[in-house]
Amino acid sequence: MIRFLEKMGYETVRRKGSHVRLVKETIAGKHKITIPDHNPVAKGTLSDILGKVSLWCQISKEDLTRLLRNG
Repeated sequence: MIRFLEKMGYETVRRKGSHVRLVKETIAGKHKITIPDHNPVAKGTLSDILGKVSLWCQISKEDLTRLLRNG
């Protein structure tokens, strides 16, 4: 998940325990998101992350899911 978000332009700014903080400048402003560094990420957590990234990056959740699956 972290590599996927970095490919989308997010930058890792902090690691604390098993969580990673990423930041990206978007049209809507600076998006800060903290995600768990777990493998696999829980289904509900993944859905929440994709929903937030979708809103901030103005990409549909379905397109994000497709990009995530295709690597």
